[in-house]
Amino acid sequence: MTSPGELERTLRANLRGEVDFGAAARALTTMDASNYRRVPVGVVAPRDADDVAAALALCAEAGVPVVPRGGGTSIAGQATGTGVVLDLTRHMDALLAVDPAARTAVVQPGLVLDRLRDAVRPHGLTFGPDPSTHSRCTLGGMIGNNACGAHSVAWGTTADNVAELAVTAYGGTAHRLARGWAGAPAGLRELVEGNLAVLRTGMSGGFSRRISGYGGLDALLPERGADLARAFCGSEGTLAVVTEAVVRLVELPAAPVLVVLGYADEGAAADAAAGLLPHGPLTVEGMAEDLVRSPAGLPRGGAWLFVEMPDEGAARALLRGADALDAALVTDPAGQRALWRLREDAAGTATRMPDSTMAWPGWEDCAVPPARLGGYLREFRALLAAHGLRGTPYGHFGEGCVHVRIDFDLVTREGVARFRTFSEELADLVAAHGGSLSGEHGDGQARAELLGRMYGPEVIALFAAYKDVWDPAGGMNPGILVRPARLDENLRFAVLPRTPFAGEVATCVGVAKCRSTEVGGAGVMCPSYRATGEERHSTRGRARLLHEMLAGETITGGWRSPEVAEALDLCLGCKGCRSDCPVGVDVAAYKAEFLHRHWAGRLRPVSHYVLGGLPGWLRLITALRATRAVNAAARRIPLPGLARERALPPLAPVPFTRWWRGRGPGVRGGSTVTPAVTVTLWPDTFSEYLAPEAGRAAVRVLEAAGLAVAVPARRVCCGLTYVSTGRLDRARTVLRRTLDAVGEVPGPVLVLEPSCAAALRTDLPALLPDDPRAHRLAAAVRTFAETLEEYAPHWTPPRLDRPVAGQTHCHQHAVLGDAADRRLRERAGLSGELSGGCCGLAGNFGFEPGHHAVSVACAEEQLLPSLRAAAPGTAVLADGFSCRTQIAQLSEGHRARHLAELLAEAL
Repeated sequence: MTSPGELERTLRANLRGEVDFGAAARALTTMDASNYRRVPVGVVAPRDADDVAAALALCAEAGVPVVPRGGGTSIAGQATGTGVVLDLTRHMDALLAVDPAARTAVVQPGLVLDRLRDAVRPHGLTFGPDPSTHSRCTLGGMIGNNACGAHSVAWGTTADNVAELAVTAYGGTAHRLARGWAGAPAGLRELVEGNLAVLRTGMSGGFSRRISGYGGLDALLPERGADLARAFCGSEGTLAVVTEAVVRLVELPAAPVLVVLGYADEGAAADAAAGLLPHGPLTVEGMAEDLVRSPAGLPRGGAWLFVEMPDEGAARALLRGADALDAALVTDPAGQRALWRLREDAAGTATRMPDSTMAWPGWEDCAVPPARLGGYLREFRALLAAHGLRGTPYGHFGEGCVHVRIDFDLVTREGVARFRTFSEELADLVAAHGGSLSGEHGDGQARAELLGRMYGPEVIALFAAYKDVWDPAGGMNPGILVRPARLDENLRFAVLPRTPFAGEVATCVGVAKCRSTEVGGAGVMCPSYRATGEERHSTRGRARLLHEMLAGETITGGWRSPEVAEALDLCLGCKGCRSDCPVGVDVAAYKAEFLHRHWAGRLRPVSHYVLGGLPGWLRLITALRATRAVNAAARRIPLPGLARERALPPLAPVPFTRWWRGRGPGVRGGSTVTPAVTVTLWPDTFSEYLAPEAGRAAVRVLEAAGLAVAVPARRVCCGLTYVSTGRLDRARTVLRRTLDAVGEVPGPVLVLEPSCAAALRTDLPALLPDDPRAHRLAAAVRTFAETLEEYAPHWTPPRLDRPVAGQTHCHQHAVLGDAADRRLRERAGLSGELSGGCCGLAGNFGFEPGHHAVSVACAEEQLLPSLRAAAPGTAVLADGFSCRTQIAQLSEGHRARHLAELLAEAL
């Protein structure tokens, strides 16, 4: 067999696309969104179909298998492999043509589904299958898994919506597949004609969600027109590589209506689902109360069906025919989105148990005929209980497809043995109900071993023969579907050490929400990926590299790993992943821990000392009364270790606490009402030395609202800059000194800078978990708006009656929340939305060398365009000092202010 080095050189010489057999590229593709891990020999990003053919020919000559990969969101392990991974998302991601009249589109395999849907929406069309990963899954991956989604009850699976496929087999032979035998590999027609009885009997009794195995193989029957393209769908990369597809489009309903039906329990909802199908619903989704954090807005009941109808007339007819406990009919699009959000949030809730332990995939999408769903769910719940396992089912009840994540122990020998036994018994239960082990995600390694329990031996033998006709050398994704690996082999947890950090890193399940490139909305994750498009700069990519670093097989440098350091270098520390990732992966915290260990016992980069030690430097400059000299020098002499593209913000002539101490005693407590509450105003580094005008404004507003204001007499610091540069021991020292200075907190602690407030709420108790003072201070922290809402609820803010634009701080979004801010802005007559995403400066990030381009790209995604589009007279609002600095440096003529400043000016 050819060595990896020889194969890499040969591929580089013959392909126009990228060839990368390096440690980082391999580490990034060891896993998909499943429980499995397989290490490839290298990664190829082909430019076009010719590159694909060349790669397949060269790999076949070398005897190296090939794994086609799209977004890597597969849940059963089929997007992992030990050979060469073909990354089809880098270059082969084009929408080649749209024919609105014929309702078809021509796509490349790496095209993300939402890009197709956005392009055809102006024609009133869409692609019917819509899995929940629509913002990052690819058409090639959907074809490979025969993906479905919520609307397949009306529009079918991917196989129902594919007209033609261009595919290339292992060895480099190209085929064009449609209906009829043209383009079939040699021997396929003869195989089918010799097994007609098996196809007609062994695969009979199917239903729409029979996806398991080569579930579309009966499409090759003569009475079904020998549909080669349909039969190929769902083959999970085991037959050939899709290089182009002609897909069918469907008409979007003009005014769909949502009906939510309440039932006494999950079983009753499941029993009712099949009876709704004659009404022609677009989707019938189900969930029970154990997935709903708050049932506000839902009809009465312990379980619900979300039924989308094409119009109001059809919806009312459904209501008359539905035997539900309670119901709600929603025509307003905003109201529909709010209710769908409850359903979508429930899917996220399923990844964690109520006690915050993780639930894992593996049995994510079994399906049974809809009429049998109620009985199946009751037996499934009983099976979980019998094995001492927990899971919260939900899913596409109209098609009998159930999603569930289960709290398997996939680490210990006993836990893995239970996982295996449960899997075997669940496969038998699904088969007993006439169901399919996979209802839309494919079998992969998770279930292929158990296909014999669903299909008879003759069908399994036919599957093997079908695979061999297409792939006689066995080079396409071996170990998947045919001659499969065991379901308890290659588990990704086995290679990790038993440490808390490893446990945190392993929580990334790989669903790749961080790879979404959708612009707009309040989400933040992941700004660096959105700027670079590189997997290593996504939340998932960084977590995967850390996983491999801990495993020590592909990433061998441990905590000194240059691959991990490079990937984390462009992490802005925005914490968007903490809130936007379905499982709360917190790469900012992982980065801090990595930097702490990476630089232990070594000289750090200069920026870590300059920016990481910012509070100390500013305190020293102020004590020496050198503010004016430093400001003058900063304008002329670039500081070492900092980006030369950036001007340093000037220090304020008078720090906030000096101004505070200079106020006369008669000035404090400016309200005529005796204050009932004393608010401790935290002099964070930014409000103290760089923007004291925000602190002065906050004092004025708080006193006008009838609150007394106190300021700590001794020096305090949240430790943020030390945490963000990974100087965790120094951060702990600073925080202990701060706790000593603060003492017992008598009431709310108002922190004006969102990043400092977030650090006190989360980093402080995480770094000093055994100090009860840390938890008390964290619980006392409030934002400006929270303080006014909670402690001055009857105060009426001044009316500004102006539109606003600007930036919601990413730490506010991720840690603090901005609901109180929205309400305060509304009461003050400030209309409009602030930008989501990240401003791109992100504390020290934008001032560090090599970061300027990414910093600007982040600002250009949402913030800067919103400022350019703002009407004259729009107030520019940004509570974060970094956000205000970015706006001042990159926008023309805009001065952003803290909300406290806007309110103070209007008093």
